[in-house]
Amino acid sequence: MTEGVTGTGGSGGIGGTGGASEGERHVRVVLVDDHRMFRTGVQAEIGATDRTGVEVVGEAADVDQAVSVIAATRPEVVLLDVHLPGGGGVEVLRRSTALMSDATNPVRFLALSVSDAAEDVIGVIRGGARGYVTKTITGADLVDAVFRVRDGDAVFSPRLAGFVLDAFASTDAPPIDEDLDRLTQREREVLRLIARGYAYKEIAKQLFISVKTVESHVSAVLRKLQLSNRHELTRWATARRLV
Repeated sequence: MTEGVTGTGGSGGIGGTGGASEGERHVRVVLVDDHRMFRTGVQAEIGATDRTGVEVVGEAADVDQAVSVIAATRPEVVLLDVHLPGGGGVEVLRRSTALMSDATNPVRFLALSVSDAAEDVIGVIRGGARGYVTKTITGADLVDAVFRVRDGDAVFSPRLAGFVLDAFASTDAPPIDEDLDRLTQREREVLRLIARGYAYKEIAKQLFISVKTVESHVSAVLRKLQLSNRHELTRWATARRLV
């Protein structure tokens, strides 16, 4: 199932994307994702500049590469995965604060992730990202989201907007979960998908990893949480509202 985007600001709706035939529509973008196949897919989907107006000027697969490429190319928008080797998307944002704050040519960030977890959404928005969309988004809606973020809008997949509103309406800090903190970002992704009833093959496909890697992550999660099987894991995740 695909979904659209919800935004704030005044730069038009989803249906206004059209193509670059309007002439002046052009935006320079950097893709940051640790899966080469996914970057290739996004490039093929939105990177035909004469059609979409999107020019992909750089790619990166981890935090250090991302910071270097972004500084070298100074794109208008960065499509940023949340879970990256080297510290994740939040670390890229932290190290790009000066570029985001540039009054003349700010670099703006749009998170594009398989994760729809509230803590991931809130983390990157607090880090300075202008929006967050999941990888179920269509190519046309992603192009629209890129232009809207470039123009200063905040853009979210509809279900995720509520997370942000709830988070910033509350002054309370989120509670610390020491058990959850033992897990890596990738282990948390696998945990949620397992708890939602996905088979290993389906998880591998969604996360662009092998079935063997999924099995390794599940084993690590069970060991760290001292659980015996996926049924206990599902109950654990449900009790913490992670599903």
